[in-house]
Amino acid sequence: MAPIAQSLTANVPTAHASRYLQQLCKHWGHKFDTEFDAQQGVIAFPMGPIRMAAGAEALTVTIEPEEGADVERFKQVVADHLDRFAFREAPLSFDWR
Repeated sequence: MAPIAQSLTANVPTAHASRYLQQLCKHWGHKFDTEFDAQQGVIAFPMGPIRMAAGAEALTVTIEPEEGADVERFKQVVADHLDRFAFREAPLSFDWR
């Protein structure tokens, strides 16, 4: 397993965090290993793990890019997929830090 570069976390304001977390895990579950329930999920993404936690007012998304991963592309892929599920309120706001 490659070393992790640096994790980035975004708190994404939404009242539908649990729904989006589950939809994204089910969507990518056809290609990648996933573990999830209504409150949290992990996706074994090729660029590095994606961890999510659903709160009442936000979805917390943490990406852990592997060394050499295109971090900007990784952030964009995650945001684009979540926006697709959140089409009623997209684009969602990602404050990566």
